[in-house]
Amino acid sequence: MPRRMLRPLALALALGMAALAPTLMPSSAAADAMAGGVTRIKDITTLKGMRENQLVGYGLVVGLANTGDTLRNAPFTEQSLTSMLDRMGVNVGSDQLRARNVAAVVVTAELPPFIGRGNRIDVTVSALGDARSLLGGTLVITPLMGADGQIYAVAQGPVAVSGFSAAGEAETVTQGVPTVGRVPNGALIERELPDHFGNMRSLILELRNPDFRTAVRIADAINVYTQTRFGGRGAYERDYRSILLVNPPDVSPVRFLAEIGDLPVTPDAPARVVLDERTGTVVIGADVRVSTVAVTHGNLTVRITEMPVASQPAPFSDGQTVVLPDTRVEVQEGEGRLAILQGSSLQTLVAGLNQIGLRPAGIIAILQAIKSAGALQADLVIQ
Repeated sequence: MPRRMLRPLALALALGMAALAPTLMPSSAAADAMAGGVTRIKDITTLKGMRENQLVGYGLVVGLANTGDTLRNAPFTEQSLTSMLDRMGVNVGSDQLRARNVAAVVVTAELPPFIGRGNRIDVTVSALGDARSLLGGTLVITPLMGADGQIYAVAQGPVAVSGFSAAGEAETVTQGVPTVGRVPNGALIERELPDHFGNMRSLILELRNPDFRTAVRIADAINVYTQTRFGGRGAYERDYRSILLVNPPDVSPVRFLAEIGDLPVTPDAPARVVLDERTGTVVIGADVRVSTVAVTHGNLTVRITEMPVASQPAPFSDGQTVVLPDTRVEVQEGEGRLAILQGSSLQTLVAGLNQIGLRPAGIIAILQAIKSAGALQADLVIQ
């Protein structure tokens, strides 16, 4: 083949994905961010020990417009309603309850670190029985417990539901999830977590995405700042996940973390390709490289159609009507072009794949095959 015919073929089929052109081709702003990749330390790290704690509780939502639990189908709702009325001095027999405006719910929330008593947090309310909707309901006072069994907050308030459900005799319309809602600022903190932050002399930063090079860059950036600001070294990389900080004398940990949190660094990450076959999503990292490899991809479609034919007997005969099968099979095979693929950068890889003109399923199949051939220099993560 002449050389001038090989050049357009290699250029046009370098390595591309047509179906992912809108999502994979970076814009000018994204290209600038990818070229620099500079971010603040506090955006890629967390302080060890500073985390949320989960809270959970069981309660009742009242005031529903005949969309609550059926008490006979949800006995726990009936028992809870009877117990609540007994505590309020109302003695009601279980055989007299026929309400449909009450629903049993599970209330969940996250307790932020260092939050004080008297502050408020949002809670999520989820139906536990056969309630159709929590729209318009109000959560009755519900204690929220932690994993240790202690009560840390108490929730109460109107439930905000984004979805709705409307039903008639012949049709039902549902939008969103009407059985889950939120109570903004619905929980009041009653117990604080132990706080030892003020007495810490050594702090540990943990990377959200662990990487050896990123840990070293963070430690170097902090040391350059502390040498100039405090005259000493303030960070030591422990491993690929954590950096040990040495709090300078006469400086509070809060002020020290606030100062180093705004230092810019360039995080690093291993080359990785993430594939989601259920949704057809493909995410390719900036450092993904593809060695030279030849690829061809063609689609084979087989269509089988059943068209039964009724065979009628002649008039005044003793024959019977029978149904004879009639099967039609059609086979179509799309074009399959052999392409030499080589991606030295993300832009080259995406630009080449965009020109092949494949659907996401074909793109995923090609990337898996390239990885099996050993030409994809990246981790392949399949979800």
